[in-house]
Parts: sequence; structure tokens; C-alpha cells
Amino acid sequence: MKPCEISWFSALCDDDYEFLGVPDLALRSSWEHCRNIVLTAEKGGFDNILLPSGYQLGIDTQMFAGAIAALTHRIRLLMAIRVGETWPPQLARQIATLDQILGGRLTVNIISSDMPGETIESGPRYARTVEVMKILKTLLNGGELDHQGEHYQLKLPPPNVKTVSGKCPPLYFGGLSEAAREAAAEGADVYLMWPDTMDKVKEVVADMTARAARHGRTLKFGYRVHVIVRETESAARDAATRLLSRLDAATGDAIRAKSLDSLSVGVLRQAELRDAASDGYVEDNLWTGIGRARSGCGAALVGDPDQIVAKLQAYQAAGMEAFILSGYPHAAEADLFSRHVLPKLQHGPLTL
Repeated sequence: MKPCEISWFSALCDDDYEFLGVPDLALRSSWEHCRNIVLTAEKGGFDNILLPSGYQLGIDTQMFAGAIAALTHRIRLLMAIRVGETWPPQLARQIATLDQILGGRLTVNIISSDMPGETIESGPRYARTVEVMKILKTLLNGGELDHQGEHYQLKLPPPNVKTVSGKCPPLYFGGLSEAAREAAAEGADVYLMWPDTMDKVKEVVADMTARAARHGRTLKFGYRVHVIVRETESAARDAATRLLSRLDAATGDAIRAKSLDSLSVGVLRQAELRDAASDGYVEDNLWTGIGRARSGCGAALVGDPDQIVAKLQAYQAAGMEAFILSGYPHAAEADLFSRHVLPKLQHGPLTL
């Protein structure tokens, strides 16, 4: 198989546990803790690392990215940006500056969501997101901007600061709703999916490929999922059971409700998977228990190293070229994955 990009996740959004749903001061989002996750992932050989943004949760993504950039040497940063937080031309300058600090190792995860205190219908909100992606690409590709849209009317020269490549970094983006799919087809470079059954993964890849083609574009595909790998399948399943062993339903419901996207189409699909799962597993090695206390990506690959490799390769065969993985606690699971699975995979940074 062709090499795929293997990324990890740094828990900037108060999302790290030994026992899911049980707060642990040692694992709470902080500069020190999240820095250690990134450095563990770099040492372990991961190609990229997602720096998420929860707005009301955890620590600020862009400030963290600027600080950690100077401490890393090889790993890429996938910096999450919430559309609406920053004026797009200023955001372009921030992205170019950070990419220079990283020596060209920046990638960007575009998030379309309401801000606290605002509610925008799905259609206009995703239309705003497409405008921002187009503005960023124009400016960061070195072009003059003459953008007259519904949400932004801008006529500007290109910024003086440029990325190392002179081009806009790859834009990763996800969403299952009709408006989200169209936004991805029109403006994104990498379409991200959350865990789903293999038939559904293939269905979405086919749909998104056709949508992008209608815009005269092509997409690459990425898969965001948790992972629990142990030397045996039995040990991995025991670890999954232990992770949930202190969680009660009310706490799980409260954690999910904190997210601004808790009622999105993608989140509702994760709930459907949990409801359809037998003993928590909706298909071989795909366990939905994570979603009992997490909005968003709510399932994990659970198994021994060979089973995890086989599952990832099956996703590759379905069209995936990038994986964003995580596990609890994040630093410990990154180390386990890097020792047991990474050596069995052909991987490297995603190229457009």
C-alpha cells in the first residue's frame, strides 16, 4: 500500500483521562501536559499531531501552537481553527508566520461551528466557512484578494509574510451534513471522517469524490479515530473495559453536552453507532464505548497490533490516506502505538 499519514492528538480541550469521565489533575489541559504529549508523539515517530480547539474548553490552540513549534523538529502540527474567531486576513498572517517558525510543517484543521452566544443556521455558517477557506488560499498562495461574499467583502494585496512553500497549507475539514459536505467539496483539501462502519466509509468516500468532481476538484480523505492496542486482543478489550469502569451515565451525558456541536449530524451518527453496537462493538475491532463520555469522535479501534494494522489497511483500501489517532491517557497510548503498530506501517506526511 501507499504510505499514509499517521497523526496523534494533543488533549488541549480538557480531554485526557485514565478513567473516562473521572477528572485527573495530572492529565488536565495545561502547557506542560499538552507539550509532553506532542514531544512523546514526535519521539515516537508520528507524522503529524492534531491541536484541537474547544473554545470554552482547555487552553488556546494558536497560542499553544506558537509555543510548541519552536520545541519540535520533525512532526507537523495540525492546528484547529474555529471559523469566526479571527478576521481572515489576520488569520492568514498568523498561519504564514507559524509556518515559518515550523520550517513549513504546518497543516490546518478548519472547524465550522457557532461561537458561544451566537447561533447561525447550518447553511449560512458553512457558506461563511467556504468564504474563509477561499480567502486563506488566495492570500497564502500569494494572490491579491478581491472577495465580495455574503459574509466578507475584502479587497487587499497579498500579505508580506509568506509560508515556506509560498502556498496555503493543506486544509483539513470534516462534517456529515449536506451543507458540510458541499463546503468540503468546494474548499477543503482533506476531508476528515469520524469512525463508522466500513460500508458507510466507502459510501461517504464515493459521495465526496463525486461532489468534489462537480466543482472540478479532488479530495484526499482522512479518518479520525481512537485506538487501544495491546499485545493481545483480550488485553486490549480489558483495557477498554477498564477505561469505562468508573463512568456513570449522568457524567457521560454532561460531558457530551458541553460541546457546541453536540447536536450535529456527525455527533448524532456516533450515537446511532453506539445504539447499534453489540457489546459495544459495531463491527470487528470497532468499539463505540468512547462516545459514552465524548462528543464528536466516539469510537476506538481495539485489538492486538496485527488487528489494528489490518483495520487501518482496510480503511486505506477504502480511500483513506491520513489517520488522526488518540487514546487515553494520550501520552501513554501514543507510546504504545508507536512501539507496537507504527513499525508495521508505511507512513509519512501527507502530500497534496
